[in-house]
Amino acid sequence: MRVTLSFDNGPTPGVTERVLGELKARGIKATFFVVGTRLLSAEGQALARRAKDEGHRIGNHTYSHTVPLGRCASGEAAVNEIRMNEALIGDLAETPPLFRPFGGGGNITPDLLHGQAADHLVEHGYCCVLWNSIPRDFNDPEGWVERGLAQCRSQPWTLTVLHDLPIGCADRLPEFLDRLTAEGVEFVQDFPPDCVPLAAGRPQPQFKEIVRS
Repeated sequence: MRVTLSFDNGPTPGVTERVLGELKARGIKATFFVVGTRLLSAEGQALARRAKDEGHRIGNHTYSHTVPLGRCASGEAAVNEIRMNEALIGDLAETPPLFRPFGGGGNITPDLLHGQAADHLVEHGYCCVLWNSIPRDFNDPEGWVERGLAQCRSQPWTLTVLHDLPIGCADRLPEFLDRLTAEGVEFVQDFPPDCVPLAAGRPQPQFKEIVRS
């Protein structure tokens, strides 16, 4: 059983440090999909750089995280959500760069991407990274662990989405990681192929399922 950890919507001072500490203590490498507005402060930038320096990957999770890009008022607005965050991530970006769309509660639908945003990702050689586990720590910070464990047990390779937010995974993350470790989970940093509908700018068959034309 393999598990890939990812953390969305940060970095958050006072929270991301705790997450990084728990990962470092166990030698686990993850991916942080950061929101651009959280990189506007020096603290946010420092946390993202610390994550990168400690071996974690940094991905783009839109600039404002307000609506799924398929619901943006225009293609230009959707592309700007990606481009503005690109500029803030700067040299912390991976090669190829990583992008995770905002799913509006974790739903995978054609609303995830506007057609012009999809074209931008293809043109710039992105990997678009989805998920197959949403324990919902963002609205159940006390009860998400059992749900997350069940999702990991249900499949051979889980890409789980947690959140380094004030209401998120931090309080129960040590328990979650320890219980997975006790069950013999292999923590990996790569992504399950089924969760990557766009690989280094190359659309996979499922890519069209998340794009609103």
